Amino acid sequence: MLLSPVRLQYSHGMLDPSQIRAITLDLDDTLWPIWPTIVRAEAALLLWLKEHAPLSAKMFPTTEALRQVRLLVEREHPDLRHNLMALRTESIRYALRQAGEAENLAIPAFEIFFAERQRVQLFEDALPALEFLAARWPVVAITNGNADLQRVGIGRFFQDCWNVERAGVPKPDARIFHQAANAANVAPDQVLHVGDDAKLDVRAARDAGMHAVWLNRSGIDWPEQGGVPPITVASLRELCDLLAA
Repeated sequence: MLLSPVRLQYSHGMLDPSQIRAITLDLDDTLWPIWPTIVRAEAALLLWLKEHAPLSAKMFPTTEALRQVRLLVEREHPDLRHNLMALRTESIRYALRQAGEAENLAIPAFEIFFAERQRVQLFEDALPALEFLAARWPVVAITNGNADLQRVGIGRFFQDCWNVERAGVPKPDARIFHQAANAANVAPDQVLHVGDDAKLDVRAARDAGMHAVWLNRSGIDWPEQGGVPPITVASLRELCDLLAA
């Protein structure tokens, strides 16, 4: 059931909830902090390599060394820049090749990394917000990352999820936003997108014809020049308060 049509003004901008028929959500750094997750996943990968590919682990003995391999592969294969699963797998394969070990070990090695990547620590306000939003609107994820919502444990809140591998394009391309709107069976101007990145989430969603709210947990200034600053909230709890006002 939709909320009553009350026009709301909150920290730059206005929002009419009666116009909203679906919610799209960013994932990384919106529902959980991504960097601690990646650090743990890289550490798990390195431990696996030490046991199963010791020559590679000796040649690249730290997570920073493995990170540099990933950056090298990204420079050499710019087409993989937004396909994080393929990029990570190819970077592991590169390390194995340089060490003279079997490249087919890249597949099980990536699975170790990927499994740990799904062990995210949700922000305190994430689950209450998902429960609130999913009870009122269809919710669709839009992400440039490679989180698996079922493995993370929050798939029940989402009608669909669009990432780069599936959409064929990354944010800020408008097509990934339009695919998400189609998945919710609504027009772009009936969607409210929520995310932490000023360019990839807020400006991109607006350019795609959607409403947008900027989740600014750290309280930084709006970095984009020109145009009307967005509706801004400091937490997902504030977002729900905004929509329930």
